[in-house]
Amino acid sequence: MKLIGSYTSPFVRKISVIMLEKGITFEFINASPWTDDSPVPQHNPLGKIPALVTPDGTWYESHIIANFLEQMDIAPALIPRDKLAALKVLQLQALADGIGDAAVILVRESMRPAEKQLEEQLIRQREKILRGLDVLEAAAAKGEVLNSDTLNVADIATACLIGFLNFRRVVPGWCVNRPALVKLTEKMFARESFARTTPPSP
Repeated sequence: MKLIGSYTSPFVRKISVIMLEKGITFEFINASPWTDDSPVPQHNPLGKIPALVTPDGTWYESHIIANFLEQMDIAPALIPRDKLAALKVLQLQALADGIGDAAVILVRESMRPAEKQLEEQLIRQREKILRGLDVLEAAAAKGEVLNSDTLNVADIATACLIGFLNFRRVVPGWCVNRPALVKLTEKMFARESFARTTPPSP
């Protein structure tokens, strides 16, 4: 298998962590989706990362790839078998991914010349991030779906998101009044799969 993406993407990191946790061997191909000569559109018509090239075809969108990997039935199981329990995990994964989308937009907008930045866009994305983090904090504090004794894709997606916020210094004070998320990410960052996927220094 070949995983195509960037070392700094939280979505690519999520898939890398899942594959490492399951012991799936893969080749990583570092490719930015933002360059004119990017190979990413050859694998995903939307031009987004990650993309996973397998003998069964190419898969894209991180939540679809995560489901594909789960269907390989390789331990540990990261999505519950029970349908309702699975939906709860997948919804929190979607929330973490959505916050990541907002964070990427925020980062890209902040890279534009100051006079061309849209303040309304910056504010809107920050609000999405903060609202989403509040919901993740509440879920992590409950410890029923997120931050439970059983590792799942929502835990992984959330920790990858937090890693991206830290790496890009998006909303630097995110940890204030969010002790459950701090505890979750500290626990996740201690895992070998996270240590091996730490983004390179900017």
